[in-house]
Amino acid sequence: MNDEQIIDLYWSRQENAITETSQKYGKYCSCIAFQILHNKEDSEECVNDTYMKAWDVIPPQRPRMLSAFLGKITRNLALNRYKYYVREKRGAGQVAFALEELQECIPTKNDTEQIIEDEIFVDILNRFLTTQTPKTRKIFMRRYWYMSSIKEIAADYKLSESDVKMTLYRARGELKKILEKEGVRV
Repeated sequence: MNDEQIIDLYWSRQENAITETSQKYGKYCSCIAFQILHNKEDSEECVNDTYMKAWDVIPPQRPRMLSAFLGKITRNLALNRYKYYVREKRGAGQVAFALEELQECIPTKNDTEQIIEDEIFVDILNRFLTTQTPKTRKIFMRRYWYMSSIKEIAADYKLSESDVKMTLYRARGELKKILEKEGVRV
């Protein structure tokens, strides 16, 4: 079943929309949640919460790209759960390391929450990503969207860990320069 048909099922409030979503995007969403939480049960719960959230917001929203829509919901739910665990001094993983790396080139915490919702920040980030080579863009997204470890990225792209670290270091530097040039406080 294609994405448009699945979205139509949500719009007509047919319960098999969730089944079809699970069949097509279950593994994708599970992978996103697991990379952040490193816990199978919590990841499964986030994926189930993703389906419920999709059910709640479709309609009135009609996503243009269902995979990105579901991925974003899953990622946000998993990050919220991760923050809860960190606050409660439970769990750890690549999330803390990845977010720490980005601190040097993203706005301050209070401003970040406002800017992330702002289309200007998204536009700057998208423009930055389009200027990168496909290899750099993939490595950057794997690290900071999917929260993959340096070791996993290196293995998947047949690179050394130091190559991956250097690629990320340079990309963060370029992103920081672009943000500063655009007047975003870093």
